[in-house]
Amino acid sequence: MPGMTCDRHAGGHPPFHDSTTTGRPFYTRTGQIADSRERTTMTSPDRATIETVLQRVRTADHAASVADMGSLDAFMVRDGVLHVAIATDRTRAGSLQPLLPELERALVAAVPGCTAASVILTAHRPAPAAPAPQAAPAPAGGGHRPLNLGGKTPKAATGPLPPNVGVVIAVASGKGGVGKSTTAVNLAVGLGLEGLKVGLLDADVHGPSLPRMMGVGDQPEVRDGRLIPPHKWGISAMSIGMLVDESKAMIWRGPMVMGAIGQLLGDVEWGALDVLVVDMPPGTGDAQLTLAQKTALAGAVIVSTPQDIALLDARRGVAMFEKMNVPVLGVVENMSYFCCPNCNHRTELFGHGGARAEADRMGVPFLGEIPLLADIRASADNGAPVVVAAPDSPAGQAYRALAHTVGGALRRLLEQKKKAAR
Repeated sequence: MPGMTCDRHAGGHPPFHDSTTTGRPFYTRTGQIADSRERTTMTSPDRATIETVLQRVRTADHAASVADMGSLDAFMVRDGVLHVAIATDRTRAGSLQPLLPELERALVAAVPGCTAASVILTAHRPAPAAPAPQAAPAPAGGGHRPLNLGGKTPKAATGPLPPNVGVVIAVASGKGGVGKSTTAVNLAVGLGLEGLKVGLLDADVHGPSLPRMMGVGDQPEVRDGRLIPPHKWGISAMSIGMLVDESKAMIWRGPMVMGAIGQLLGDVEWGALDVLVVDMPPGTGDAQLTLAQKTALAGAVIVSTPQDIALLDARRGVAMFEKMNVPVLGVVENMSYFCCPNCNHRTELFGHGGARAEADRMGVPFLGEIPLLADIRASADNGAPVVVAAPDSPAGQAYRALAHTVGGALRRLLEQKKKAAR
């Protein structure tokens, strides 16, 4: 920008590490991205083409293919770059990692118009064995159940935690428009890249945005009155937006909203998860109270922008969770600064440092700064979280740093639960 000093942002975020190791990158790499002037128009590839490439790329001894060691989780095209996520487990991820350069070259060759490819591995620990079946509790009398899932017997919320879920955390804000849902989606996918088994629940019944941000267009399957959450970008996700038309307004009063949230907790077959991340609606009302009553929240992440008016609402959010005896894991400062894409000059459009100062004042951890960048908006519109669509961008690194910090806290909580159960 003319008349301004073009100083580059110094970074300050930790590298992409698995929190169970030291000095060793976790399973993720990014292919070389061509200059925008060299990109050509390409059509979106079909799933069969990518799966054929996965079968063709094999280990040095030809004993196994990429398809034998992992499965295609999700893919999308952006600016001529094909982004692919492959689901695998930790035991096979080490064998897959050396094949990624060859796989990326093969994808570029197989997909017309593709100038580069970026492949990530979403690695999860094996799911624990399911507990012995128990008699279902009698459903609570009355209550609103707005989601007709066709089950023979209505199922109430399952108690303090959904079955086989380690911990539940909330991503909340005192007001709308601060980027809470974008933060929740990228945090959840980032936690998956950290090696945790993750579910994401969109509890914003009036304004569900998860389907668009995750690129999920199909309705979830229903089995015996239970919703099966779709799996994409390494995590399971559920939103009421998957059950209704995107343009339909949910004109529901409080009891209907509370009933829907109870069903999304109790009538979804989440499976074995380390953590369920809940994207809360903005504010401090019925939905937040319902969630606190239906499940045992292990903590809350508060999202705010730096300006004073947003911090006032963030303060109310912290106070609400404290009244409900829910620990506050920390505060995130979203839209912390803007970097010019041409000269990289940093401009603090909404002020800077307000969330950090407020976190210090309230005695809660400060979890980091997320910049205001066009990449974040574009990736959300295209259905691929920026943490996987542009992992090496300042935004991608900021979200990975946030996931690394929160993931460390969650691992400690899970370890404490294991010790208490012994």
